[in-house]
Amino acid sequence: MPLDRTDAPLHGLTVLEIGVFMAAPFATMQLADLGARVIKVENPAGPDPTRATGPFVDGHSSPFARLNRNKESVALDLKTGAGREAFLRLVAGADALVENLRPGALRRLGLGPDELRELNPRLVYASASGFGQDGPLAALPGLDIMAQARSGLMSITGSPEGDPAKVGVPICDLVCGLYTALAVTAALRARDRDGHGQEVDVSLLESGVSLAVWEAGKYFATGDVGCPLGSAHQTQAPYQAVRCADGWVTVGAITDKTWQGLCAALDLWHLRDDPRYSDSGARHARREELIGEIEAVTTKRAGADVVAALDAEGVPCAPINDYGQVFTDPHLTERGYFWDAEHPAGPLRQLGSPMRLSGTPVRRDGAGPVLGADTHTVLGEVGYTTAEIDALIGTMSR
Repeated sequence: MPLDRTDAPLHGLTVLEIGVFMAAPFATMQLADLGARVIKVENPAGPDPTRATGPFVDGHSSPFARLNRNKESVALDLKTGAGREAFLRLVAGADALVENLRPGALRRLGLGPDELRELNPRLVYASASGFGQDGPLAALPGLDIMAQARSGLMSITGSPEGDPAKVGVPICDLVCGLYTALAVTAALRARDRDGHGQEVDVSLLESGVSLAVWEAGKYFATGDVGCPLGSAHQTQAPYQAVRCADGWVTVGAITDKTWQGLCAALDLWHLRDDPRYSDSGARHARREELIGEIEAVTTKRAGADVVAALDAEGVPCAPINDYGQVFTDPHLTERGYFWDAEHPAGPLRQLGSPMRLSGTPVRRDGAGPVLGADTHTVLGEVGYTTAEIDALIGTMSR
């Protein structure tokens, strides 16, 4: 059944998704959380590959159930005339389409932006891809690691003398999804103003490059190229992980006040007025020497003690948690960040949305749907009879 929360901010909008893996499904998850009705259209013979990604709960993909929450599933083969016709009926009443197939894939099926916006001029047609819908790289397959490599992110990630390393999460996929959701929302707002839909083109590559704020500031000012710094900041210190007796903690004492607080917390009074460390820039210029002075103290103390001492002085700091600690974190738990979504396999714990709206809260409804679970309901709403839907499903199953 359609998931409905009339108090959600995007309630009343219908979004179609033709998404695989990460970028488009993550984008539409944001829109669904905010109240849009998201209808995920999948080929019954070749659905979103994430469905086949473990671990599994009673045969259902655990990652899929979380990445596709608050959505409905319709099974259609768009390569058949009947499936294409059913999809076009859905497009006629939709507000937006979000897809992340290879550029040109939907155009070859006659389902490109020109065709669909001729049918529905108010449609926002959003495409997320590796390298964009045009340009010399457009036709290349673009996974997250390729975008991290081409965008420069991998060139500044990891230890200075270490092997190439990517960001631990698929950051280009995820940021592309966030930009896509933001762009769709903006295009819908523009449509409210002028009555017309438009095309949205977001790429993993450009999403990754957009994050290079400090690196661009350096290069366009001086021509210097960034390099891996481990956990250290590009321009300020101390701002990194420091070693303790039982592990590591992170610290960011880059203002005069927090620098003085660090010196007080760690009994490093001799450093506070040392002219070599007079400001953050000076401290950064002598970062290795400075971190050595700090770790001479912190390596003799437990990480929890270092964090407690820094907290008492108002110095930004944190332990480096693993995800077992994160997913049971008392602060996140008290704020109700984690929640359980209904699913045929039983309640499935979800990561909460970071977006907290006081008057129009985000939705917390169902986990990622079973393939085709809503085909009858959705197609019935656009005029198909039960017999016609059964016949369509039978055609696709052969």
